[in-house]
Amino acid sequence: MTPETALAEIYAGLQLAMLLAAPPLLAVLVVGVVVGVLQAATQINEPTIAFVMKAIALAASLALTGHFLLGRLVGFTLDLFHRIPQVIG
Repeated sequence: MTPETALAEIYAGLQLAMLLAAPPLLAVLVVGVVVGVLQAATQINEPTIAFVMKAIALAASLALTGHFLLGRLVGFTLDLFHRIPQVIG
């Protein structure tokens, strides 16, 4: 295995990790900002409200995009397993 091949595989894995993390992180980020603005406007400073809303947003985003994300992960893993002979030899 050459260093270029290893770097290419690591790069592909990091790209996949960013793709898999993006939907849940964006959902939690948007909900956190909205809840923060609403709490600042209403002067209700209860941290459990923000936590519960973020947890609901995380669960909803994973429920909506989970099939796509898992399919991409399985596809990448299968491709990696199929490329093992070319990567090693």
